[in-house]
Amino acid sequence: MAGLIVHEWLETHGGAEKVMVEIAKAFPDAPIHALWDDAPLRFESGRVQESWLAQTPLRRRKDLALPLMPLTWRKMGTADADWILCSSHLFAHHARFTGSARDAPKLVYAYTPARYIWNPELDARGANPLVKSVAPIFRRIDRKRAAEAQSIAAISNFVRARINTSWHQDSRVIYPPVDVKLFADDSLDGLTDSEREYLDKVIPKEFVLGASRFIPYKRLEDVIATGRALRLPTVIAGSGPQEQFLRDYATEHGREVTFVIQPSLPLLRELFRRALVFVFPPVEDFGIVPVEAMAAGTPVIALNRGGAAETVVNGHTGALVPDFKKSALLQEAFLLSQTANAADCKRRAFKFDAPVFAAALTDWVREETGTLAAGESLIKTPLESYAN
Repeated sequence: MAGLIVHEWLETHGGAEKVMVEIAKAFPDAPIHALWDDAPLRFESGRVQESWLAQTPLRRRKDLALPLMPLTWRKMGTADADWILCSSHLFAHHARFTGSARDAPKLVYAYTPARYIWNPELDARGANPLVKSVAPIFRRIDRKRAAEAQSIAAISNFVRARINTSWHQDSRVIYPPVDVKLFADDSLDGLTDSEREYLDKVIPKEFVLGASRFIPYKRLEDVIATGRALRLPTVIAGSGPQEQFLRDYATEHGREVTFVIQPSLPLLRELFRRALVFVFPPVEDFGIVPVEAMAAGTPVIALNRGGAAETVVNGHTGALVPDFKKSALLQEAFLLSQTANAADCKRRAFKFDAPVFAAALTDWVREETGTLAAGESLIKTPLESYAN
């Protein structure tokens, strides 16, 4: 059966783009429709079809393009397809085509209902006056369009609950893909001589690790506070606009804090391997980085809500905490995290490996389109070779 894939827009970087690559691999013959494509070399020539918005300056201003997106998605032109798979974090699930795709079953893989309009407290772009003015109307439209879906899959139970609240729709959970082998294979190295020297001379022998973009909602200051509470050195890896704030915070509140700016993948992987624990303070819809840390064999301390609470197993691959404010609680969580062993952390991470995602996604599409036989499934036990 011929399918069609819909994605909001294609960027050079981003978590949704990584998922989109795996979706495209799972259905290699399906054309992709997006509002615009800012990564034209990612897929073979001609596979991605852009909307009229791609020909305007609005492709550079998502906030200004927002009011036009729902109508644009409803007029996507003629397409032939037996099913439509929408990869949606804004309005991609509104997509409608003429031709045989007009009546094709629509499946929605939802990263979240649009934060702009449903949860502006989680997305500063929702504070834009234009967005705020149209949000009530768009919420009604968005809920109506979500009801068109034959089936919805959420990226986590955390998002599933939000879908139920916002769209009044039930959904299943298919966790997004993580490149687990990239972090789990201890034979992988790739370090330069200067990076080896840096690790040996600058990075402490024992340390607490935090890694992400340096932006407010990642709450890397809580990683620094955790290192202080545990009386351990802290390593902060990443880059972003909050760098000076974090350096100032470390000077005032930290205990031997080392910043690793824009680490290469091999260097980041080695930091994961060497860390005593990876600390992950934000509330994320899923949270790929904690899974990458576990793939490297490192336990994780994370909040007991959000996506990380579904990937980290309290007392087995790390510890879950209600907040990062109480030193005694953080010390207890650290001791609990140190009971984890590397093999268990890796084994847990493989539950979220890319092949597991591809199999679950394919099973779902085949089930909803009537091509999955009773009792048949592509999902198999994740590879254990790197987890032993």
